[in-house]
Amino acid sequence: MIRTAVAERHETLVAAFEAFRREPVFGQGNIRQAREAAFKRFSERGFPTTRDEEWKFTSIAPIVATKFVRARAAAPDRRAIEPYLLPETGATIVLVNGRVSAALSSMHTMPAGVTVSTGVDASASTRHAVPSAFVDLNDAFFEDVVAIRVTPKAIVTAPIHVLSLSVAGGEAVIVAPRLLIQVGEAAQVSVIETYAGLPGAATLTAAVTRMYLDPAAVVNHVKIQTEELTAFHIGNLAAWLGRGSTLTSHTLTFGGRIARNDIAAVLDGEGAECTLDGLYVGDGESLLDTHTTIDHAKPHCPSHERYKGILAGRAKAVFNGKIIVRQDAQKTDAKQTNRALLLSDDAQVNTKPQLEIFADDVKCTHGAAIGQLDDDALFYLRARGISEIDARNLLIHAFAAEVLATTKIGAARERAMHLLEAKLSLAEVTPV
Repeated sequence: MIRTAVAERHETLVAAFEAFRREPVFGQGNIRQAREAAFKRFSERGFPTTRDEEWKFTSIAPIVATKFVRARAAAPDRRAIEPYLLPETGATIVLVNGRVSAALSSMHTMPAGVTVSTGVDASASTRHAVPSAFVDLNDAFFEDVVAIRVTPKAIVTAPIHVLSLSVAGGEAVIVAPRLLIQVGEAAQVSVIETYAGLPGAATLTAAVTRMYLDPAAVVNHVKIQTEELTAFHIGNLAAWLGRGSTLTSHTLTFGGRIARNDIAAVLDGEGAECTLDGLYVGDGESLLDTHTTIDHAKPHCPSHERYKGILAGRAKAVFNGKIIVRQDAQKTDAKQTNRALLLSDDAQVNTKPQLEIFADDVKCTHGAAIGQLDDDALFYLRARGISEIDARNLLIHAFAAEVLATTKIGAARERAMHLLEAKLSLAEVTPV
C-alpha cells in the first residue's frame, strides 16, 4: 500500500488503484510495472499547483478537493449516444467510462486499409512528450487502448469517429481513455475524437492521444470536447511527424468546469508540416486552458497555429504557445496567433507566446489580441436594419468561422457550429 503524504490526501484514488491491481485487466509484466511506476510518480508529486510555471494561471483546486473513484462499467442504451454521433463517418468506436462498448460501436464497417485493436496490449508503442500528473493517472488507470493503424499508401476518405462517453452516476469518477493512431507511409486518414458525458456527479477525464506519422503520411484530426459543466477534462495529445508528413489538428472546446488541452507536435523529419488550430468557448465559471508545443527538430518544416476564444460570464481562459527551433532546424517557418473575444466585463484571458530559437536561418512570428465586439461594426450593422441580437450573432459567427472554416471534416465543422450556437444561446440570424 502506497503511504506517501501526497497519497494520503487522495486516499480514494489510492484505494481504487489497490483494488484495480487485483483485476485481470490490470495486466502483467511490463504493463503492470508501468502502471505501478506511474501511480508512484503521481503519489509522490501529486497534482500541479499554481506554483508550477506551466500551471501558473490554471488553478485545479476543485479537482484536488474532489474525491474521485475509479469509474464503474456502464451500459447506456443507444439513445444516450445518439446526440453525439456524426453522419458520413466510416466507422464509430464508442468508449463508455474508458472501456470499448462493442454494442454501441460500428467497428465492423472499418474502411479498407484500417485496422483497429483494443485492450491493454495495444499500448506497447506509446510514449510521452511531456510528463504530467494526469498522464500518470491515465497510465495507471486506463483499461482499453483504441489503436488505429493505417496501412502504407491507404487513402481513407470517410472519417473514423472515436466517441468517449463519461457516466458518473452518484459518485465522482476518474475516466482514462487512451487513443493510439499509427499512419503508414504515404497513407491518409481523418479521425474525429468526441468527449461527452451524461448528467451526474463530477467526472475527471484524463485523456491521452498519441499519433505517429510515417514519411509522407497525412492526418486530419478534430477533437470536440462537450462534457457536462460538472466535468473536468485534462487532455494530452502528442504527435511525431516523419519526413514530408502533414498533420492538421483542430481542438474545439465547448464544455467542462475546467478543461485543459496539452498539445505537442515533434517535427522529426525534414519537410514535415503541422497545423494546430483551435476554438474554445466558455461561459459561467468555466476555466479553459490550451498549452501547445511545436518542436522543430529537422530543417524545412513549416508550422501554423491559430487559436480563438469566445468567453462570456465569468469564464477564464489560458493560452500558452511554445515554439522550439532546434539548432539543425534551418529554414523553419513558424506562425502563431491567438485571439480572444470577451462578451462580458468579467471574462478573462491570459495569453503567453514562447519562442526558443537555436537556429539562425528561420522565420518565426507570433501575435495575440484580446478584445470585445467592435462597436463600430455593431453600429454599421444596426444602421442597415439588422437587429442588435442578429448583429451580435453575425460578428460572433464571423469570429469563429475563421477557425471552423479550415476544419476539413464537414460533419465535425457542422457539429461545432451547433455547439457554439447552443453554448452562447445565439439566435437564428434574421435575413435582411
